[in-house]
Amino acid sequence: VIFSCCHCPYVIAWEDRINELAADYAGRAAVLVINANDHIGDRLSDMQERVEDQKLVYPFLRDERQDVARSFGASRTPEVFMLDRSHTLIYHGAPDSSYQDPGGAVPHLRQAMDAALEGRPPPITDTPAVGCTIKWRAA
Repeated sequence: VIFSCCHCPYVIAWEDRINELAADYAGRAAVLVINANDHIGDRLSDMQERVEDQKLVYPFLRDERQDVARSFGASRTPEVFMLDRSHTLIYHGAPDSSYQDPGGAVPHLRQAMDAALEGRPPPITDTPAVGCTIKWRAA
């Protein structure tokens, strides 16, 4: 599960890698991307446009009431919460080690996914989530 949005520069920097990851693991692991932002540019219509323009292969879901984001304790976009088959959190943080250097980044999420598919613990279980803050609806 990755909390994301449409406008954050960090999301945009990682978007191609997340899309590639979802395509690479299709049929073996689910990648769900959830937008909980209450922000101009993050409406459902913006999301639909983004899916079409970027040819996103993963489900890009809307958390309109922000309940899902709150239940996970999400605070950033993008922020990864990887669960194993028993729904235990086994990796939390950034998709990889550098939003700026796709070729040189350590692929934390890929490593965690490979480990889970092989039935072993991931080499790294927690990294700092780097990105924009989730824009919460005023109470």
